[in-house]
Amino acid sequence: MDRLTEMEAFATVVDQGGFTDAAKKMGISKSAVSKHVSSLEARLGARLLNRTTRRVSPTEIGLAYYDRARRVLNDAGEADALVTSMQSAPSGLLRISVATDFGVNHLSPVLGEFLSEFPDITVNMVLNNRYVELISEGFDMAVRIGELEDSTLRARKLTETTKRMIASPGYFNQHGRPEKIDDLNDHKLLHYSNQANSAVWKLTAPSGEKRQVRTAGWLTVNDGQSLLNACIGGLGIAYLPSFLYADAMRNGLVEEAIPDLPQETQGIYAVYPPGRFTQPKVRAFIDFLVNAFADKGPDAW
Repeated sequence: MDRLTEMEAFATVVDQGGFTDAAKKMGISKSAVSKHVSSLEARLGARLLNRTTRRVSPTEIGLAYYDRARRVLNDAGEADALVTSMQSAPSGLLRISVATDFGVNHLSPVLGEFLSEFPDITVNMVLNNRYVELISEGFDMAVRIGELEDSTLRARKLTETTKRMIASPGYFNQHGRPEKIDDLNDHKLLHYSNQANSAVWKLTAPSGEKRQVRTAGWLTVNDGQSLLNACIGGLGIAYLPSFLYADAMRNGLVEEAIPDLPQETQGIYAVYPPGRFTQPKVRAFIDFLVNAFADKGPDAW
């Protein structure tokens, strides 16, 4: 007899507390369940069940075997579901969390192509500038930028971005250009309020020394695009990622504040809940984003 069927019959008898209910659960006859369990006991050379006229219960050996058998059956069920899932066409509602500035500038423009390629998927993209709890808040995935926090979430890198301190030519003409990190204390700085320790800029000196600059911000905003607009308007120096400032820098609207500093590079990741396999809709979108951003970053935005 099939070994997996024997395991299933035995585990179902334990789960249901008897052969009659186990037979109903499996959709086979009571005698067939009994034959499977007897065959299993004969093959193992051990009695797995205590049988009385009123009840059936596992022996000590049977209980130990049940724990392992149930794991095997669960793994087999997940393996079957994995194959079925991987062969099915991606479909359903896909809920995505992404920072407003990245979502507006880079995710929104490619969504049309994705939806055309996968017409059975509908997307609900939530733009916000806070850290969301994917599972408890019902998101399928998120796009996150920078160092990832330790968590059970799975992650796949999509691309990279650099960070630079930038300001407008007009600002530099009026206030001068800082030559070294310590000079920032004499300048008007623009901060991003949604980052932890937003008043602290982590910079690398030309020597390679890691520096933390703590300065009060002349303007603090919870949106990167608004900080870029403030930079272009001459309000001060901001520390922003290249996916935001690239166009403005190409057009001469902003310049780097201290060009001699080593560039800071950040990863851009798709993060999603853990599991033995990834939902087809999530896998399809992540694969799509990897291809969509293949020619992007760190400075090519």
